[in-house]
Amino acid sequence: MAQRRRQDLIMELIQQNGFVTTEQLVDQFKVTPQTIRRDLNELAKQKKLRRHHGGAGIDSSTVNTAYQARKIMDLEAKERIAEALVELIPDNSSMFINIGTTTETIAKALLEKNNLQIVTDNLHVASILSAKEDFHVIIAGGEVRNRDGGIVGEATRDFINQFKMDFGISGIHNDGSLLDFDYREVRVAQAIIANSNQVLLAADHSKFGRNAMVRLGSISQADHVFTDQQPPVEIRQLLTEHNVQLHIV
Repeated sequence: MAQRRRQDLIMELIQQNGFVTTEQLVDQFKVTPQTIRRDLNELAKQKKLRRHHGGAGIDSSTVNTAYQARKIMDLEAKERIAEALVELIPDNSSMFINIGTTTETIAKALLEKNNLQIVTDNLHVASILSAKEDFHVIIAGGEVRNRDGGIVGEATRDFINQFKMDFGISGIHNDGSLLDFDYREVRVAQAIIANSNQVLLAADHSKFGRNAMVRLGSISQADHVFTDQQPPVEIRQLLTEHNVQLHIV
């Protein structure tokens, strides 16, 4: 297929779906990931689309574009991860759930459970879980980030520190660092880890090797890691050394 025709079809797919992953385009057009990346980069230069980690979406001036793209990126993998993770959560337990599109998918899966107590700094998670009458949902105070509904800041961290919960459900770099782009979110996440009896980390394969600016902590602080593909060798070694249970779904 000619490059121009392929790029026209890529744009049609993005316009229909809002966002497509590189993997989806590789499968669709039977070409290499490098070819698709070149196509996406060229279309981005022409300002026809916006590149995101793992794919591309329709360009927009709104700050929520990246968040909406993340919601549907690797959605099937996130749903498998969520289904496996909630099997570890018994009825009548308590947990922290923090910011992220994966944790929002987990929140939906948790609706099958009974009598949960949840503390969250995620407006979307609170909205999902508050629909269940036997759930007790507590939302942290602090500054709301308009791009993703996350609640961040020192007030949020101090609020989290008031609780001790059964579970903490919370990108990952090849050196085992847990990373994020907002230092305020990192401080809240550290408080969640410190106040959880068990830490459950959910991360699809796209998070491994991802670069971010601020260190949240180490993957060795988790008790369980749920993902959809084998992590890099460095990560697997860390998990083994620190007796962290790896779940590949």
